[in-house]
Amino acid sequence: MLARVRSAALFGVDAVSVEVEVDVSPGLPAFTVVGLPDQSVSEARERVRAAVRNAGLPFPAARITVNLAPADLRKEGPLYDLPIALGVLAAQEVVPLTALAGTLVAGELALDGSLRPVAGAVNLALLAGSLGAAVLLPEGNAPEAALIEDVRVFGAGSLLDAVRHLTGQAPLGVTPPPVPDAPDGEALLDLADLKGQSGARRALEVALAGGHNLLLVGSPGSGKTMLARRAPGLLPPLTRAEALEVTRIHSAAGLLTARGRLSVQPPYRAPHHTVSDAGLIGGGGVPRPGEVSLAHRGLLFLDEFPEFSRKALETLRQPLDIGCPV
Repeated sequence: MLARVRSAALFGVDAVSVEVEVDVSPGLPAFTVVGLPDQSVSEARERVRAAVRNAGLPFPAARITVNLAPADLRKEGPLYDLPIALGVLAAQEVVPLTALAGTLVAGELALDGSLRPVAGAVNLALLAGSLGAAVLLPEGNAPEAALIEDVRVFGAGSLLDAVRHLTGQAPLGVTPPPVPDAPDGEALLDLADLKGQSGARRALEVALAGGHNLLLVGSPGSGKTMLARRAPGLLPPLTRAEALEVTRIHSAAGLLTARGRLSVQPPYRAPHHTVSDAGLIGGGGVPRPGEVSLAHRGLLFLDEFPEFSRKALETLRQPLDIGCPV
């Protein structure tokens, strides 16, 4: 029997729809995953098999073929564990296909059947909203995904919870949006800590007010780094639209799974001078946000600027020219 489960893939900071097709047919027992998966996706075979059995659910002794469509899009990460497991169960008619039709599913499975958070929950919720679908995620991701308005988000603690929700035995409640965080002024360093340097302070204030770049030059110990670390305290809190932009980027980078709150403070990023080109600008086979993107709407501080490689600095030229990451 063939089952289809809707999921997604992260491409940069955007989520792209992926259909997980699971076919269970007679034959020698085998478990094959196709559709351009990476190593972590291919290893889902072992996680899914153990999780289904340890959850007390039936796992077929048959030929299982999983296709991640579209097949020309590279798939990365463990977020396909839960949709594959539900597809295997739906192909055995343990889970009704109608319950999966309007739900976007993602999540990493532990061997005991519990669910672990994945990166990009905000981006997945945005995709689900555009498709008019609900979202079924690990409960650790639910508050993060609930930041997106008008999207029904269900957080499951385990594979068994997800199955009981889809079969109607124990429906999960819709996760409410988290209470917005108030700007935490105490967490920001204060420019009042810096004594003297009136000229540098004035230059910093003008640069931040106008959105300009600033080059700090001086002898070691003169306060350049101290000044830069206190710059975020001069910036106003982000508006909701700006906060959502920043949250999407940080969610795609996997930096929100433990917190699940809207980023209301401008980000401050200070990468080490040994950072790679891709780490600074972003990119890769499947594009990932770099430090320039993670500093969006905030500050990117390059301490010990001459120590950065020439190639890394050259990659900054175009983003600085056009005013946004490439």
